[in-house]
Amino acid sequence: MKYPNDRAWAILFCRSILGLIFFMAGIYKCFVMTPFGHAQRFFVDSYADTFLPTWSLWTTGVTVPIVELIAGALVLVGLKTRPALYSLGVVLVLVTFGHLLIEPLYAFHTHVLPRLALLTVVLLLPREDDTISLDGWLRSKGVDS
Repeated sequence: MKYPNDRAWAILFCRSILGLIFFMAGIYKCFVMTPFGHAQRFFVDSYADTFLPTWSLWTTGVTVPIVELIAGALVLVGLKTRPALYSLGVVLVLVTFGHLLIEPLYAFHTHVLPRLALLTVVLLLPREDDTISLDGWLRSKGVDS
């Protein structure tokens, strides 16, 4: 039996923390706030005085919690990891744009940068080293996830 190398453990730890951050946020936003409550509070109310059309605020505000929930869960277990990471990267870009639109000197180092750092580590390390994951298990069985 081949034991995981240090990169496999590094990916697991980064992927698990990143997945938990987004998954737990998604749970809260989907099941406590609800996607429509999230959209109203954090998008429609916050950006009503900007150039962004209301339909885009509703669409984005409802979609983000669902993407965080699903992609966070996928990253957490390591299934379809690459597409999930791309989705979460888009969420981070949207969040950064939104915060900077309202507050051009927004200190995104407490919210965005840690998530982006974890995402970047997992994305840049070779996927073949992500052996402690469902993707890795499927690859070991000859199934391309």
